[in-house]
Amino acid sequence: MPDDKLARALGSRIRRNILHLLIKKEMSVHEIAEQFDLSEVNASKHLKKLYDLGLLDTKTEGRERYYSIRIPEIRSLIKEYDNVAAKIGG
Repeated sequence: MPDDKLARALGSRIRRNILHLLIKKEMSVHEIAEQFDLSEVNASKHLKKLYDLGLLDTKTEGRERYYSIRIPEIRSLIKEYDNVAAKIGG
């Protein structure tokens, strides 16, 4: 079910952190990997999960692939998720 996949995707702190960054601006795989000290392969795997859920858009410029938020409502969803997690000690 799509809601189960969304819950699993948001259950990953790194994917939530990636979404936080992408809410502010589009970024390349390289920039995201650098931000979190990840390999580009690992960053790409996280981005693919978010993309496959339909949360992200991509565009390619030269050799770089850039990701951006596809669904604006993700901003409020992430904010509420973080609020609830903070209240329950997560």
